[in-house]
Amino acid sequence: MTLAPPSHDRGITTLTLDSPSNRNALSAALVGELTEALAGCAGDDSVRAVVLTHTGNTFCAGADLTAPPEPAAFVGLMRAIVALPKPVLARVTGHVRAGGLGLLGACDISAAGPDATFALTESRLGLAPAVISLPLLPRLDPRAAARYYLTGERFDAEEAARIGLITLAAGPEDVDKALVPVLDGLRRASPQGLAASKELVTASVLESFDQYAEDLITRSAALFASDDAREGMTAFLERRDPAWVL
Repeated sequence: MTLAPPSHDRGITTLTLDSPSNRNALSAALVGELTEALAGCAGDDSVRAVVLTHTGNTFCAGADLTAPPEPAAFVGLMRAIVALPKPVLARVTGHVRAGGLGLLGACDISAAGPDATFALTESRLGLAPAVISLPLLPRLDPRAAARYYLTGERFDAEEAARIGLITLAAGPEDVDKALVPVLDGLRRASPQGLAASKELVTASVLESFDQYAEDLITRSAALFASDDAREGMTAFLERRDPAWVL
């Protein structure tokens, strides 16, 4: 199992990524389990909202290079988060890389603590943030997206909040303390009100999926099959610089 057993408290169901052996990387198993868990939440009237969090010091390390999901399956997971008729929140206290940022982009509200770091590292592997662009580009500041897509630089929670990747940078505050008023607000809202309100704020993101998903899935598959990607992923696994580093 790559998910811990879900917990439930006053209408809030928490789903915890729990695959420490690969730093909660997006394996085919994790994507499948998380998609199934979200479907269960969608059909459960006792669930008012979902919190997505993690064990260990990494929220998600990106794609599992040893057992990656099919791009279409990962796109399906991100779309399921966006389209779920209940708010999905991310609680982040560790590192987020590459495809993990796609999960954050799909969530409605997210909070990160001072130990969280973020990076879109795909270009350094001969890849591109292709399918995760579906939820990210409608939300990110365009200039910031250009910088971090191209350079793969690491940035902190305050910068993530400034550019629109996350909602709240907890700073010295505890992440759970920062989420208290948010969860209280969700508990005071009606299920119908939440669903209708979420539909309004996610319309442009779902439009991105409907327009571009097929093309980006094809593009992602082609990149993963390329010579550059093979060199980049091999270098990553061997902990060396790829051949193109100057």
